[in-house]
Amino acid sequence: MADTNQTVAGDGDVGEFVEGVADERRRGEARQLVALMGAVTGAPAVLWGKAIVGFGSRHYRYDSGREGDIPAVSFSPRKAQTVLYLTGGVDAYQDLLGRLGPHTTGKGCLYIKRVDAVDDAVLREIVGRSFHMTL
Repeated sequence: MADTNQTVAGDGDVGEFVEGVADERRRGEARQLVALMGAVTGAPAVLWGKAIVGFGSRHYRYDSGREGDIPAVSFSPRKAQTVLYLTGGVDAYQDLLGRLGPHTTGKGCLYIKRVDAVDDAVLREIVGRSFHMTL
């Protein structure tokens, strides 16, 4: 049985999704990130699955044969924080993370509780690096 990605690019309306974010601050941050990521990448915002806004895409193929597409850089406005999904895992951004401001990380995720508390220029560098990184 072949694995298939649960989160794929769709034709959902990004604006409708953003305006449907329940928390007012998260909704504002989502608007801000759509504008920021769009400006940095030059790519249109695309809704991946039901709750991820992505810019660009990457095709991957593992040695196991599993393959698929993922956004080059994306985010999801969650209840407790905004999650940024980065190409290459967070180790590829260590030189920038110390200057970013308050955040936590996972393997390939950057968790930000308040987007207005991080350094905008550093955030733009991170987004640009993720978008342009090759796998």
